Amino acid sequence: MTFSEKLNHRIAKIGGGLCVGLDPRPDLIKGSMKDFLLRVIEETAPFAAAYKPNSAYFEASGSAGFRLLEEICAAIPKEIPVVLDAKRSDIGETQKYYARMAFEAVGADAITLNPFLGFDSIEPFLSCAGKGLYLLAVTSNPGAADLEMQLLADGTPVYAKVLEMAGRAAGSPAEVGFVIGLTNAAAPVLKRVPDVPLLVPGLGAQGGEISLLAGSGRKAPILINVSRGILFAEPERTFAAKAESFLNQVRPLLS
Repeated sequence: MTFSEKLNHRIAKIGGGLCVGLDPRPDLIKGSMKDFLLRVIEETAPFAAAYKPNSAYFEASGSAGFRLLEEICAAIPKEIPVVLDAKRSDIGETQKYYARMAFEAVGADAITLNPFLGFDSIEPFLSCAGKGLYLLAVTSNPGAADLEMQLLADGTPVYAKVLEMAGRAAGSPAEVGFVIGLTNAAAPVLKRVPDVPLLVPGLGAQGGEISLLAGSGRKAPILINVSRGILFAEPERTFAAKAESFLNQVRPLLS
């Protein structure tokens, strides 16, 4: 089963593409980080189309943090895809080892990649059969304007060169999709994005508008990621209640 097949099956089962981001901040967590994350997973699993652990929050704790990342990914129900948010970018042989880390050590179904070193920097991942690759195209931070949204001499935006990589990767064992931030996903941007899997941050704490994606007629799966809005916002509410609320917001994208 390919990543998209697994993801589509899960989205169909729960009725929406909510991705629960696992960004554990020790300064906001009382007690054990592991217990906190396991509770998040237990409560939100009925509403999660995927989980997205952010590698940085785990790596900051050294070897213990990486062990925790492995343990948390292993605890996620097998029918729910795992997207490792690592944004790796390097060349040649090094990328092969990043791929082994993500897909063998961590057991992820997909990974985020920074493609700005060029197409050859993603090629080692393209041979990973059945896996998903989300390339940063238009991110949700203000700094997207510094590079991604800049225009080349011919008037083409830089991010369009990233979008072309989907066509170049067609027929590869792995699937290529894109990270498109809601906060920067204006209509002219979305018109350029091919119908491939999308990972969409920016809903919730970042203030993105889900209506930008409504009625797009896209067939490939769309994951709408929410991290802080579930983990740390409104602490008086349960993780389950917050996840269900966000799932209800993204459900109209299936119609």
